[in-house]
Amino acid sequence: MRMRPLVVDALIAAALTTVAVLLGQESVRQGWPELDATGYALVALANLPAVLRGKAPLAVLLFVHSVWTVYVVAGYWPVLNTFAPMLALYTVASLRPARVSLPCAALMGATWIYAGLVTDGSNMAAVVAQAIGFPVVIWRFGYAARQTAELARQLKREQDERARREVAEERGRIARELHDVVAHHMSVISVQAGLATFVFGSDPATARAALGTISGTSGEALEELRRMLRVLRAEESGNGDDGGTGGDGPAAPMPGLARLGEMVERVRAGGVPVELRVTGTPRPLAPGVELCAYRVVQEALTNVLKHAHGASSAVELVYRERHIEVSVSNDGQGVIQDRVRTGSGHGLIGMRERAKLYGGTISIGPLSEGGFAVRLTLPTSARAEARGDDGAG
Repeated sequence: MRMRPLVVDALIAAALTTVAVLLGQESVRQGWPELDATGYALVALANLPAVLRGKAPLAVLLFVHSVWTVYVVAGYWPVLNTFAPMLALYTVASLRPARVSLPCAALMGATWIYAGLVTDGSNMAAVVAQAIGFPVVIWRFGYAARQTAELARQLKREQDERARREVAEERGRIARELHDVVAHHMSVISVQAGLATFVFGSDPATARAALGTISGTSGEALEELRRMLRVLRAEESGNGDDGGTGGDGPAAPMPGLARLGEMVERVRAGGVPVELRVTGTPRPLAPGVELCAYRVVQEALTNVLKHAHGASSAVELVYRERHIEVSVSNDGQGVIQDRVRTGSGHGLIGMRERAKLYGGTISIGPLSEGGFAVRLTLPTSARAEARGDDGAG
């Protein structure tokens, strides 16, 4: 259970005060004056400020040592108020650079020696040893905690930067594929426009059909252009990569759902048993939607080959009225646990980016009955996408 730092510090301050008060009952047995109202007030003033050690560590240390010095001068048992200065020194050492924390360690040692000097019968050799040993050990623990925290922060920054780079690279790859989709659309429009011009007078029916194809294809091309611009604007660099395609359009048609069977056969040839199930009535979809679903299935099956080569898998494609559902699952047999990723990774980032781009939803994770599954839901119409139709995903 996580607690707020201020609450934790309040509990620590209360614990320190309680221990000091209980230990104060032994003052008379140790040959020191009994704690009176002034003594209890000084105990509270020395220990309760620990509640603010996280917000003002240096100020708390200076205040605690000042109160501790007054407490010693008043003739009370010095041991009672040693815990709060120790904690204050550790806090400063763990939060501030050595040029600040080392003088604080020296201050604690000096106060400790002063307490020995004003106390009758003190063994000064032991006092000096304690005044050196305790601050050094406490400072070293605090310094190590600070170094560990800095390394953790640096690691977090590096992980965040790597994740940003992976997202940018994946968005660039998606933008290039969308560029190819748009180029394919424009190639179709060009061909159909030429056909319509050629048969406009001799075959009006063919010309009208060609114009209808141009109308539908141009609408899809505009939608894909909007998506591509959305991806490119999301990149901090903002450079518009042309995707490496020439003016003649893509060299090969974009893969779509009709080629899932070929993909499954390739995975089977790799030694992984895969079953393909298609439910509903297949129908033509926007090329970008088909490409998105195809790439998600491709990445999911690639992960099966890498991490669960001995698992039996199933690819299911369901056609709904306004969306499609695609799932890739396995039974978890033969999983290489050291290679399994459930939260991040280049491939998983790509899946999520694609689903978000097309207004879909995706879930990636283990199954309650064992195994692993990727489930994608994609709207197949602009109206469904705008409404956020996610079906059973």
